[in-house]
Amino acid sequence: MTDQMIIELFWRRSEEAIQNTSQKYGRYLIKIAMNILNLFEESEECVNDTYLAAWNQLPPDRPKELLPYLGRITRCLALNRYDYLKAKKRSSDFTVQLSELEECLVSSNSIEAEYEAEEIASAISKFLRSENTDSRNIFIRRYWFSDSIADIAKRFGLSESKVKSNLFRTRKKLKKYLEKEGWRI
Repeated sequence: MTDQMIIELFWRRSEEAIQNTSQKYGRYLIKIAMNILNLFEESEECVNDTYLAAWNQLPPDRPKELLPYLGRITRCLALNRYDYLKAKKRSSDFTVQLSELEECLVSSNSIEAEYEAEEIASAISKFLRSENTDSRNIFIRRYWFSDSIADIAKRFGLSESKVKSNLFRTRKKLKKYLEKEGWRI
C-alpha cells in the first residue's frame, strides 16, 4: 500500500490506517526509538504514541512522504521519554551520542534559545550539504537515527575504527565551521 493510500485512510478515519502503517513502518519506527531509549517496552510505547499522534494530526496534516513524518514524531517522543527516564537516573547509551556532539553545539539558557536552536540547525544542515555523501550519511545515521557505531560500520561496509575516525573528523570540521559562522563554542 502506498503512503498516499495510507494517508487517505487516516483522512477517512479508517482503523486500517494504523494497521497498514504498523505493517509498513513499525519495525523502522521501533528502530528509531530503540536507538535512543535502548528499552524495547519504552520504544514500543513511543511507536504506539506515534500512531496516536498521526491519528490526531491526519487530518489536518497531509504529508508528502509518510515515513519521515512518522520518523520525526517517533524521534521527538523518544527524546522526550529519554529526558523523563534520565531525570529518574535511568539513563541509556544515548548519552554517549549526545556527549560526542557536545563540543560542537552552543548551550544557551536564555529566552533566545529556541531561535538559536533553529539557526544552529540551519547552519548544521548547510555544513552537512557541503560534506561528501558518505561523511554526511554516517553523521546523520549516528546523530539523527542514533545508530550504533557497529550498525553504521555494517551498513556502510567499514570498520568501526573507520566510522569513529570519520565521525571525529566530521565533528571537528563542524566545530570549525560553526566557529567561522560566529557561533560561540
